[in-house]
Amino acid sequence: MEKVFLFDVDGTLINTGGAGSRALVRAFRARYAVENALKGLILDGKTDPWIIREVLQLNLGLSPGPEQVRQVMESYLAFLEGEVQSSPNFRIMPGIELLLAELAAREDALVGLATGNIEQGARIKLERAGIYPYFRLGGYGSDSEERPELVKIAIRKAERLLGRCLGREEVYIIGDTPLDILSGKAAQVSTVAVATGRYSLDELRPYLPDYLFSSLADYPAFLAEVYARQA
Repeated sequence: MEKVFLFDVDGTLINTGGAGSRALVRAFRARYAVENALKGLILDGKTDPWIIREVLQLNLGLSPGPEQVRQVMESYLAFLEGEVQSSPNFRIMPGIELLLAELAAREDALVGLATGNIEQGARIKLERAGIYPYFRLGGYGSDSEERPELVKIAIRKAERLLGRCLGREEVYIIGDTPLDILSGKAAQVSTVAVATGRYSLDELRPYLPDYLFSSLADYPAFLAEVYARQA
């Protein structure tokens, strides 16, 4: 019986070396003629629309509607590809390439995304990493501003693809922030936390993920335990 693995992008699969933040700063500069629009904000785990709305409200004092968010997003995407392609510190996280290749070789694994990135942004980032073709479905920030909802959307897509409902031991949300863990718990699926982003093992542990790793470099041990569990 298939297991479904839904990965976060930034801090979990890759680190863009700040390309996403630079593109967003450029978008706000182009739209609102402001510098350092992200100053003082913590972005980790938030969806792209959430971040844009927060900047407009907290740092620019605006009450944004959907059209304002869409316009900033449009500018962001215009800058993102160049920033990603030219980022000198772009890297893939430990173990990710081998893990994805292993999952692709299995007949009992379905790989997707559950990310706050809008869909086109996720694609731009993962195409540079050369791993985009591994992901057969996803829940994105462009599907919902709320992280738990985009996770549920990804799960529903997986269920339609597989033609059945999925239980807790069949779906694994893999991410590097407390919001990834909390969204997986809200969706009542298994949670896998990795300390490859901003948060340390000690900072992630209180959120009680089902699995907690410093990285996915030792992915064979993780897969052995996952597939030992019965759905």
